[in-house]
Amino acid sequence: MDRSCAEQNISILSDAIDEIHSRNASVLSFEELYRNSYNLVLHKHGNLLYDGVSDKIAAQLVRTVEILSDVPDSLLMDAVATSFREHQITMSMISDILMYMDRNFTSQNRKRPVYDLGLHLFRVHVWEHHRVQSRITEQLLTVIASERDGFLTDDRTLIKSIITMLLQISASDSSNIYERDFEGIFLGTTQEFYRNESSTYLCINSASDYVDKAKVRIEEELGRVSALTLPQSTEKEIQSILEAELITQHAATLVNMDRSGFTNMLKDETKLEQMRNMYDLFSRVPTCLDHLRDALSERVKADGKSLISDQEKGVSDLSVFVRGVLKMRERYILIVDHAFRGERKAVKRLKESFEDFLNGDARAASCLAVYVDELLRVGLKGATETEINNELQKVIIIFRYLNDKDVFETYYKQHLAKRLLAGKSVSDEAERAMVSLLKSECGYQFTSKLEGMFNDMWISKDTRESYNTFKRNQQGASSPSVKSIDIEVDVLTAGYWPSHNVPVCDLPPSLQESINEFSMFYLQKYTGRKLSWQSSTGSAEISATFGTEPGSYRRYDLCVSTYQMCILMLFNDKKTLTLGEIRSATRIPDMELRRHLISLCTPKHRILRKGSKGKGISSDNDIFSFNDEYTSKLKRVKIPLVSMKEAVSSNAQDGDVGPEEENNMEGATASTVTAIPSQVDEDRRHMVEASAVRIMKARKTMHHNDLIAEITRQLSVRFVPSPLFIKKRIESLIEREYLDRSEDDRRVYNYVA
Repeated sequence: MDRSCAEQNISILSDAIDEIHSRNASVLSFEELYRNSYNLVLHKHGNLLYDGVSDKIAAQLVRTVEILSDVPDSLLMDAVATSFREHQITMSMISDILMYMDRNFTSQNRKRPVYDLGLHLFRVHVWEHHRVQSRITEQLLTVIASERDGFLTDDRTLIKSIITMLLQISASDSSNIYERDFEGIFLGTTQEFYRNESSTYLCINSASDYVDKAKVRIEEELGRVSALTLPQSTEKEIQSILEAELITQHAATLVNMDRSGFTNMLKDETKLEQMRNMYDLFSRVPTCLDHLRDALSERVKADGKSLISDQEKGVSDLSVFVRGVLKMRERYILIVDHAFRGERKAVKRLKESFEDFLNGDARAASCLAVYVDELLRVGLKGATETEINNELQKVIIIFRYLNDKDVFETYYKQHLAKRLLAGKSVSDEAERAMVSLLKSECGYQFTSKLEGMFNDMWISKDTRESYNTFKRNQQGASSPSVKSIDIEVDVLTAGYWPSHNVPVCDLPPSLQESINEFSMFYLQKYTGRKLSWQSSTGSAEISATFGTEPGSYRRYDLCVSTYQMCILMLFNDKKTLTLGEIRSATRIPDMELRRHLISLCTPKHRILRKGSKGKGISSDNDIFSFNDEYTSKLKRVKIPLVSMKEAVSSNAQDGDVGPEEENNMEGATASTVTAIPSQVDEDRRHMVEASAVRIMKARKTMHHNDLIAEITRQLSVRFVPSPLFIKKRIESLIEREYLDRSEDDRRVYNYVA
């Protein structure tokens, strides 16, 4: 085929393309047209054919754009979308005719396929026309802005068509038409709109209103992106802009706003839903959740310090402090579960916050021990097993927060000893349940002494029964010169019970006789043991007669401490005694003597009369006399002891006791404790040294940091030792030649076998 024949065939194809553009394709023979294009390509006239088709399509598009350029703005999007759809139909038919050229010529000569050529020419001649592209882009942004302002439009279908057109054109010729002419401008205007709107809205509305507005805006915008079928890349960019402008930019402000921010919501239990909404909004940007967690943590610490401050000032007692902590935890657990949806990081921050203020000093451990003591004495009376377990579980929750678990153990042991010896426990089951829970938390070593105390009480019960049997068998023997007194003795293992290094006072002869009888019985039964009598912890029931005339005698049974009994027995021989005389006769320690005398002189239970005025005891010459006029409605009267703190303050007012003596006094209340007790501190030194030796014996050689980490891990169940404390104990072990330093590295220790 020569060139003239080729041009003739191209002319036929050109006329056919005109017919297709004119919507007269039905009159054409596509088989003949296909054969013409096939022959042209087959006879090496592919370039001529390709260029002819390109020119023909371009000419048609030039005529189209001349029409479009004069269309009004309001109709332009519809006109362009319609033109593009018609152009696609035209190009589809043309590409069918030129299918052989696409299959053989365009691919071999690296030219665009016919259909893609048509889209490329549409971009060049129609879209990039100065009267089309700028107007269309402006119209797109105007419609979207109207929707954001709340005006409903019917133009979404047109917008979707234009977006689809841009995406198809961009894909056909690997251009960035969509990003350049729409996406970039759309993202910029979106960012500017939400930046301005969010700042303005937040200035005149509350934080919760802003959160509701932001959630609505995000849903609207993402719904619009979905409805317009924008690409996923655009959706991600839009989402990023929304999160940055609506959330990240204002996160700190929303948390700290006066009267309506998240910090303020935490004070109001009715704001759970608003807090949850803010959490849901912030969860779109995980880093912003730190603002909420920080606010929660600071609020918990502030409330906790307020409770501690009230306790320090005497506004609340020890058990009230623990109840406040439990109530506060219950409230914040509800907030974390509902508002934070039980998020693990929020739960962890809540735990750390409670630990922070509870471990400020030893007060929390002592307060918890006092609270448990109150529960197990009176608080759980009449409670069911389930209620008891629930209350004890709450105690264990607070116990877990404590680092100084050994301090709690010390105070708990003291209170447990008093309950067991006085028989004031609400039930043995509750006591053992508490010990079982502590054992589950800290291991058997933590509760071994507590379990030993229970075992001692059980053995003591059997011992008392054996002694009573022994006494009945001795009834036939001659009566002693001094009538003995019935006594009930609890024999305690010294290593299990709190140590009371208090000297034994001089007991009345009749009581001493009974003590000697029991000692003889016990030491015959258990050889090799030694009994040390703890007169400071006992109690007694004595019969007292009041009145001066035989007809007016009043007899009462007085329940008193051993010290009070010793004091009152002296008044069988004398009606009046001085403080010095009582001290010499009983050898009761001075502060305990003053405390017990004040208890016997209180207005409600004035068994004795004090010669001096005031609450305190001024000097050794203060006179005490038996009060024959004492009366009571009860036949059996319990004489309570004033607290050591009250006794100390009474004497301090009279100049007897200084502040240093008050702080160092044995028996001071837990509310005065702000540091680690000396006995606990000593036990800690031994535990750290024992742990260090145990570890080094197994490892033989160890680096300083590794040894400290391992010791801390092993002892954390009881307390958390500081690195400095551990270092001092290691130095002590080196001095005593349990360890030595490596000659090559001074920070490496060797075990000395």
